[in-house]
Amino acid sequence: MTSHTPQPLSPVSRTALSVARVRAYESARPDALFVDPYATAFITAAGVEPAGSRPDPSALAKGLVVHGILRTRFYDDRLLAAAADGAEQVVLLAAGLDTRAYRLDWPAGTRVFELDLDPVLAFKQKVLDDVGAEPVGRRTALSADLLDPHWPELLVAAGFDPSRRSVWLAEGLLVYFTAEEAAGLFTAVAALAAPGSRLLMEKGRDVSRTPHDPALAHVTALWRGGLGPDTHHWLDRHGWTTGLTALDQVADAYRRPLPGPSVSGFIEAVRQHAAD
Repeated sequence: MTSHTPQPLSPVSRTALSVARVRAYESARPDALFVDPYATAFITAAGVEPAGSRPDPSALAKGLVVHGILRTRFYDDRLLAAAADGAEQVVLLAAGLDTRAYRLDWPAGTRVFELDLDPVLAFKQKVLDDVGAEPVGRRTALSADLLDPHWPELLVAAGFDPSRRSVWLAEGLLVYFTAEEAAGLFTAVAALAAPGSRLLMEKGRDVSRTPHDPALAHVTALWRGGLGPDTHHWLDRHGWTTGLTALDQVADAYRRPLPGPSVSGFIEAVRQHAAD
C-alpha cells in the first residue's frame, strides 16, 4: 500500500480494492446501475490499475465483475427498502471501502455502522477526508474484528440498540470464513437483531467447484466457503425466514446480461423472534 495506510492491509482486506475497482468501472458507464463517486479515489490512492485494463479476462473474471456490479445495485435497493420500512440501523459487516453511508439517500434518522479492521478504516477515512466527502446522516466507523467474540459489545457501546429493528449486510464476506466462523458470526448477529430485522448476503455455494484462474489465484486461495449451499437452510433453522433471488433474475431486472450461466444469487433473511 501507500503512505495512506499506517498499517498494511491483510490479503482479505485488500480484496476491498478489487471491489472498488469494479465500482469505479461501473460508475464510468453512461448507463451505470449506480455511481460511486469515491471508488476511483481509493484505487488511485492505492496505486491499483483500473478494472478493464487487462486484456482477455477469463470467464471467471468476467463473471466476478458482473456479479460485483449486480450485487452492489441489488444491495443498494434492498438496504434502502429496509430503511424505508423502519429499519433505522444499518450495519455493514466487514464494510471495507463501502461508501453507502455517503452515496445513498437514507431516510432521516438512519444510522449507518461500519465494522472493519483498523487499517482498512484508516485508509478509507484518509481518502474520504482528502476528497472532502461528507456522509448522509449519521455514520459510525467501528474498528472491530468479526472473529473476536467481543465485537457485539463494541457495537452496542457505539450506540447500536438491539431492541430496534436493523438491517445487516455481509457483502462478499462469508466466502472467506470457515463454516464454524460463519455460524459464530450469524449467532452473534441473531443476538442483536430484533424481530423484523433483515440480513443480506450472497447465496452460499461450494467453492471447491470454482474454476481455476491463475490471475485470480491470490483471491480464490483465500476462499473458505462459509456455510456453503446450506447457508439459507442454516438461517431457517436458527430463527430466520429466508428468501432467495437468483443472479439471473437480478440481471433481468436491471437489464444487464450475464456473460454466461450462473448458479449464484442472494439471500434476504428476516428475523422472526428474539434469540434464545
